[in-house]
Amino acid sequence: MPQAYVPAIFARGGTSKGLFFLAKDLPEDPAERDAIFLAALGSPDPNGRQLDGMGGGLSSLSKVVILAPSTHPDADVDYTFGQVAVDAPVVDYGANCGNLASAVGPVAVETGLVPASDGMISVRIHATNTGQLITSTFEVRDGLPVTVGDLTLSGVGGQGAPIQLEFHDGGGAVTSGLLPSGNTRDVLDVDGLGEIEVSLVDATNALVFVEASTVGLTGEETLDELDAERSLLERLDRIRRAGGVAMGMATKPDDVGLANPKIAVIGKPLRFNALDGTEIAAADYDISVRMLSMGRWHRAVTSTGALCLATAVAIEGTLPAQIHTSTTPHNPVRIGQPSGVVMVSASTRCENGAWTAVSASLFRTARTLMRGEVAINR
Repeated sequence: MPQAYVPAIFARGGTSKGLFFLAKDLPEDPAERDAIFLAALGSPDPNGRQLDGMGGGLSSLSKVVILAPSTHPDADVDYTFGQVAVDAPVVDYGANCGNLASAVGPVAVETGLVPASDGMISVRIHATNTGQLITSTFEVRDGLPVTVGDLTLSGVGGQGAPIQLEFHDGGGAVTSGLLPSGNTRDVLDVDGLGEIEVSLVDATNALVFVEASTVGLTGEETLDELDAERSLLERLDRIRRAGGVAMGMATKPDDVGLANPKIAVIGKPLRFNALDGTEIAAADYDISVRMLSMGRWHRAVTSTGALCLATAVAIEGTLPAQIHTSTTPHNPVRIGQPSGVVMVSASTRCENGAWTAVSASLFRTARTLMRGEVAINR
């Protein structure tokens, strides 16, 4: 049977890459649509490489986006994100991707989904996975997004034009609220591990924060060192699943999804070498993080993970707030992660003991890598 061809754009957004589709080019049936996504990216691949598709064998390189005219009165475009498992026939829609969100505005302009005049523009994005509104601000020249600039992004070679993403009212993006358990800290009873102290925060995405020392780490470990500790992944997944239950995302650990919540190991600043060999001094950042996604270590902190961490720092009593070492107001928070340092601003408000995430923002770069049709084996 001959291959089918589906219009698509292959784009980088922040430290992720993915295939972008217009909803009008996809079947309405969710199962048929997901079959296209799996085939396009080369999943499932028991070898973990996705060589028969556009994926790259990592969660950050195995993503899809669906764009459509907005169904929200305060937005210009609907953005639906799908996390495609590398080694399983799964497309997870339970979370938003902040990195690929940076490419949504530019791709929407390129495809004519959002009309734009030259100059600085703001595209209002409705993230359908979470119901969240995001404002993407970038420059348009000669009718197309500007991609050349002087912004360097940790984990991405070269420089690009800045894209500012502002996430509005991000609390409860996935769960019932900013602090879904009602506490700034919780002690989880984790099967086989005993009591584990964590902070459960849902700001643009749901995260379980655990201190590095709690799981026998320092927070400065390289990805190679972390990958070598296979039992560590299993222990952290137990903690993640227990956190998911405490956040109300499932009634038992086995029912907690692969994509959400994510788990982040945080620690005090220590000297470390970034993936490109750059030496990062302890004085260069405020808090360290190493993140797991879909059972694998991220080479860079996810955008929503960074936004959630910065928001957690701004909530008194959380583990991130306790660890955060900056003597200046926590805007922006300097986050040390495997690819270097990322700065994120976050604003919170506390009224009568109840915390609210007002907004969080960061800068990314993005650009279209290819436009055309992706071939689907039928």
